[in-house]
Amino acid sequence: MACLGMCGQGDCTVLKEEMSKDSVIANIADDLGLDIKQLSSRKLKMVSRASERYFYVNLDNGNLYIRERIDRETLCGTEASCFLTFDAVVENPLNIFKIKVDIQDINDNSPQFYHDKIIIEINEFTLAGARFALQSSKDPDIGSNSVQTYKLSDNQYFTLTENVRTDGSTSPELVLEKPLDRETQDTHELMLTALDGGNPIKSGTALLNIIVTDANDNAPVFSQDMYKVSLKENIPVNSTVIILNATDSDEGVNSQITYSFIERSGNLHHTGIFSIIPNTGEITINGNLDFEVTKNYELSIQAKDGGGLVAHCKVLVEVIDENDNAPEISITSLSSPILEDSAPGTMIALIEVHDQDSGDNADVDCQILEDVPFNLLSLDNYYKLVLRNPVDREKTSSYNVTIVATDRGSPPLSRKLKLKLDISDVNDNPPMFVKSTYVAYVPENNLPGASIFSIHASDPDTGDNGKIIYSITSTITENLSMSSYLSINIETGVFYAQRSFDYEQNKEFTIEITATDNGSPSLSSNATLIIHIVDQNDNAPKILYPSLDIGGSAVFEMVPFASEPGSLITKVVAVDADSGHNSWLSYHFLQVSDPNHFVISEHTGEIRTLRGFQEKDMVNYKIVVMVKDNGNPCLSATTTLSMIIANDFQQVVPKLNNQPKEEETQNNLQLYLVVALALISLLFIITVMVVIISKCKQPKPSAAFSSLTTNLYPPIDPRTFSMYSDGSLPFPYSYNVCVALDSTEGDFTYMNPNGNVPVENLIDADNAEQGSECITEASPIPDQVRFSAFKPN
Repeated sequence: MACLGMCGQGDCTVLKEEMSKDSVIANIADDLGLDIKQLSSRKLKMVSRASERYFYVNLDNGNLYIRERIDRETLCGTEASCFLTFDAVVENPLNIFKIKVDIQDINDNSPQFYHDKIIIEINEFTLAGARFALQSSKDPDIGSNSVQTYKLSDNQYFTLTENVRTDGSTSPELVLEKPLDRETQDTHELMLTALDGGNPIKSGTALLNIIVTDANDNAPVFSQDMYKVSLKENIPVNSTVIILNATDSDEGVNSQITYSFIERSGNLHHTGIFSIIPNTGEITINGNLDFEVTKNYELSIQAKDGGGLVAHCKVLVEVIDENDNAPEISITSLSSPILEDSAPGTMIALIEVHDQDSGDNADVDCQILEDVPFNLLSLDNYYKLVLRNPVDREKTSSYNVTIVATDRGSPPLSRKLKLKLDISDVNDNPPMFVKSTYVAYVPENNLPGASIFSIHASDPDTGDNGKIIYSITSTITENLSMSSYLSINIETGVFYAQRSFDYEQNKEFTIEITATDNGSPSLSSNATLIIHIVDQNDNAPKILYPSLDIGGSAVFEMVPFASEPGSLITKVVAVDADSGHNSWLSYHFLQVSDPNHFVISEHTGEIRTLRGFQEKDMVNYKIVVMVKDNGNPCLSATTTLSMIIANDFQQVVPKLNNQPKEEETQNNLQLYLVVALALISLLFIITVMVVIISKCKQPKPSAAFSSLTTNLYPPIDPRTFSMYSDGSLPFPYSYNVCVALDSTEGDFTYMNPNGNVPVENLIDADNAEQGSECITEASPIPDQVRFSAFKPN
């Protein structure tokens, strides 16, 4: 046992309570003879159940400091001595020093009476010299700092004296100096003051209210002024502690005694562990007793008769310890993992055992349950766990050790502590991949920065020896900068795409990955990763024929009226830049004016007639064809065709004029087309007639044509054209009027707005060779209409 703050020959200075936080108590290094420079390396530490709350050690200077304010009364109550103990443990070599700090009381508490007002009833016939017991004042301090004297305020009837009990404590008594006269004064109020012996002196007061009553000759008397009772801490609730008996020689109401607590020590007043039956004086247990919390209780009892006279006694309750606490076992120091080459006898752990009970109930023995290469060596309240035999990590990487602490109580109680002791490792294993070659499939159009694959290697080593770093060491794919396509997380082995892949550009990547551990020296291994780019349906079909013009207008196809069922009218041609299933195309009618006349091949895009045409059928059919691929989701493109049913162009106009009005109202565009064709037909007939007449009258064609150029249009009411003033029939367009030798071969073509290049030439090549004369003039034909000829294969 070491005492701190040595001041003389074996004398220890005491630590005063209520010292401020961070005050220096002593220097542990000097008192224990330790080198201050070695305190950190030797791992000096405090081991205690309670003292660590109040003290701490600075390893830089060896000073012991106060962690928080110490209240002696809270720690030890009214006990004569108060100590805080802890163990100072140092390692290399191991030494354990027991430190005992004596806490000295200071006068930090004032005396206090249990009741601020004390009522005493005294008969007016009481003789002078009579004594009346008063309640004592309590002061949590001890020695000279506790209550020393009592004083009574000046008066002519009463004086104060002190009664010394058998335990050495004192209580005040009131002495009647001369008889009282109730008729003169029926009450007396005096001030009772309790003074301690501290410096400075502190005091507490209570008001004495003395009531003068009629005769009550005798006060209650206890058989003894102090009772002692011993109780086991596991005594059941509501058990009887003691039955007090006070006697009174009076009769009637004056002999009826009532028992009550005057004061209660410690925390008894708050918890109500004890209760007393007022009429019988029986004291019972209301709560559980705990030897480890409170070992002794002091109860002050008052017996009061019906006339107001009282008697006092004390009941001292001693709590007897029972083996109700299992040992506590904790690790003070632990060295883990254990080096593989550690020598037998090496200390692995320092274990502290503690039992809150006392006597044999607090004696503890420890042992190891498993058959492991370790031993336990006893050191007072400590045990050293040492290595008994060499260990080999390649055989056993860790040991589970169970230490059992058992006390010597009856019945004995025990507690277990489980330790897992790992064995250290050397770097003798390289990282290993599960496979030498990995294959990953990544869809194209992936999000840049997204993870696409994860690779993993394992290393049976531990710590830095088993920590693996991944890297891309080489790229087998030529002419590619892999860093612009892929990156790898060096810790997790997760691959991330640096950009979005395009199957049409790169279909495959081959790279080599290296896994390197962090040992010294480091070890590594390699694996190959092949990344296949999976095609996605990211390209819509592109229609090559029929192709839309710049304005996006529909394509017109001339269908012979005499076409047989199954005749090929035209063919939609489309391509898809994707591959595989994504490039498989199918053709469907999305919209058709009459689905009974045409059919399209789903796989080839060929449009054929479904049945023959009749005179009552429409002359113009609008067909919207959708081409979609086989992707998921599928992509599609559409094109619009207009089918003109006629054997030649001259048959188009009458048929258009004979269409029912309900057909015209279906679509404004068809209405405009019919009107435009009707006007063109009229102009054409007038032109032919003018040309024939001119040929008959004028021998020179040039003059005829000159006349035709200036007189092509007959006088027409301007109101006739006002209905087309919305721009659906713009005149700036040009057309060619061609007159063939055969009237059945007459045809015309529309020109581009500049009048130079025809958009479509509907004149058959054979007929063109036979000769014809064409006249170019402004035409009111809408720019949405375009005629073409298609010759089936």
